[in-house]
Amino acid sequence: MPESLSTSDRLGVSLFHRLEPLLEQVSKPIQYVGGELNSTVKDWDCGGFGPGGEELTARWALMYPDAYEIGLPNQGVMILYEVINECPDALAERTYSVWPDMEALLRSEGISQFTVDGHRALRDFDLFGVSFSTELGYTNMLTALDLAGIPLHACDRGDDDPIVIAGGHAAFNPEPVSDFIDAAIVGDGEQAVLQVTELLTTWKAQGRPGGRHELLLRLARTGGVYVPAFYDVDYLPDGRIKRVAPATAERGVPWRIAKHTVMDLDAWPYPKQPLVPLAESVHERMSVEIFRGCTRGCRFCQAGMITRPVRERSITGIGEMVERGLAVTGFEEVGLLSLSSADHSEIAQIAKGLADRYEGTQTGLSLPSTRVDAFNIDLANELNRGGRRSGLTFAPEGGSERIRRVINKTVSEDDLINTVAAAFSSGWRNVKLYFMCGLPTETDEDVLQIADLAKRVIDTGRRVSGQRDIRCTVSIGGFVPKPHTPFQWCAQLGAEETDARLQQLRDVIRADKRYASAIGFRYHDGKPGIVEGLLCRGDRRVGKVIEAAWRDGARFDGWSEHFSYERWMRAAAAGLADEPVDVDWYTTREREQNEVLPWDHIDSGLDKDWLWQDWQDALSDVEVEDCRWTPCFDCGVCPQMDTKVEVGPTGKLLLPLTVVNAGKDQLLETG
Repeated sequence: MPESLSTSDRLGVSLFHRLEPLLEQVSKPIQYVGGELNSTVKDWDCGGFGPGGEELTARWALMYPDAYEIGLPNQGVMILYEVINECPDALAERTYSVWPDMEALLRSEGISQFTVDGHRALRDFDLFGVSFSTELGYTNMLTALDLAGIPLHACDRGDDDPIVIAGGHAAFNPEPVSDFIDAAIVGDGEQAVLQVTELLTTWKAQGRPGGRHELLLRLARTGGVYVPAFYDVDYLPDGRIKRVAPATAERGVPWRIAKHTVMDLDAWPYPKQPLVPLAESVHERMSVEIFRGCTRGCRFCQAGMITRPVRERSITGIGEMVERGLAVTGFEEVGLLSLSSADHSEIAQIAKGLADRYEGTQTGLSLPSTRVDAFNIDLANELNRGGRRSGLTFAPEGGSERIRRVINKTVSEDDLINTVAAAFSSGWRNVKLYFMCGLPTETDEDVLQIADLAKRVIDTGRRVSGQRDIRCTVSIGGFVPKPHTPFQWCAQLGAEETDARLQQLRDVIRADKRYASAIGFRYHDGKPGIVEGLLCRGDRRVGKVIEAAWRDGARFDGWSEHFSYERWMRAAAAGLADEPVDVDWYTTREREQNEVLPWDHIDSGLDKDWLWQDWQDALSDVEVEDCRWTPCFDCGVCPQMDTKVEVGPTGKLLLPLTVVNAGKDQLLETG
């Protein structure tokens, strides 16, 4: 345990006086300084004290387990940070993964993992929330726990240790990290963190009855917080799970844990005060989530499945958030975020209204995610009216019409060609196309058709523009089957097979001199996907693999320069040596319909029988339409979660519609 965490130390004291001398010795020291515009440092005892002297503050440390430049723009953490800090009896501070150079110095100097806001030791907080958007962040959480002097294993923690809570998309299968977390929350976090905060402060006010165990029991009994220690897992001799059940000693613990769903996004207009990074980050913009959820039904897409139903933010709510966000940040770009932003029922009015309002101010608008069949040139021209012509990125996902039917990506080749033709004729010169390799039922020919499609894009651009400087960048990632999707049963393609297909595709693209210089080719090899597959569909036994990899030096596994496939395979061999399972069992093995999956007790609202039927439809090349515009397909989410699809149009205008002209001193009211 670092010396700064001895029991004689006062809780909540800033460690900055010890950190400051280290900053000149590390890369990018600005990422550890804090003090960003709109950041918050609240008094440690902001909640006050009870009549018996009980301190009543709920203190959260929130972590995005990656580098500052990746973690700071994360909307999820930013929203929770603000929601908690608005509570008078609670505070939240942020922490991010420290680079290996800083980790080494912290260890040598005996300094804890710290928050960037108050530079307080992580172990001083009541709650340590970690938001996992990807499973490759697991080892970074272990580093933070170890640096903070918090026991790695939940079973070893005492009453003075923080409650470690996992969230984010990867928390929909928390089993691989069940040894290391105390709890997991699935779904939307805004209301969930307030519920946990209230439970904590109530428990404190009562004198902390029953200690840590009682607090966890109260959380588990809500039905919306999963506490792995309160569940037993039994296995069959062949390694499959027999059942996951509440421990008999823990009364009132539910069999299934329900996801949280925020229905009225206008009632949660966060972040109201977006953070502005001090150091360069991956997104230098102010972002507004224009709707949540997706019902397009892409069978590979976990995000679309687990965030159902679709809930749109109103056009007026979006306008107010943009206006306020630009005023408090100074950003010059607004990102309109969602899983498929052009699907908003009033996207045309939103884009035109914002373009009108900010014309002449150099404020740019962007749709980070756009489907081919939802894109049109009028929309693109409105987005680029501010003078910034962003690149166009589309995701056909599969190279052939057949494979797109399998994955339910209802986009035809003609749809794509017609869209890029309109773009090239309107002045665009570069299009980026994203595909996946290793999709279910995929053949070599399906992948090689990506080359044919890219060539047709180049031919189309040259023809309609009359120019030769047309570019098409092909970007390919390996497919990883995810929990709570129709593909959760399917076999993953092996790393060698993935690499072989991608090598064939690269050779075909480079062999044709008419197109080789016009087509960019970017791809990831298959090895990281195998590790991700192990982690995302693993069970509790995979925890030993994660710990072994971490002890062998695994850090920042989402970064190619830090990732080591060989290290993970060594860890798997050691961690699973006494088990009837191995890496292939978790990844390249197809599951049967009646197999108990490690995440079956986590209720995403999706009916398992419906998911299985959709998997069978995929094998038969049967497409399913978007239930936003067609009758319900009985996926189960709305009746199970007592929710419904909420889409417009509202028929309202983007008001107050005030044109901000940077060249004039006055504001022009336009109605």
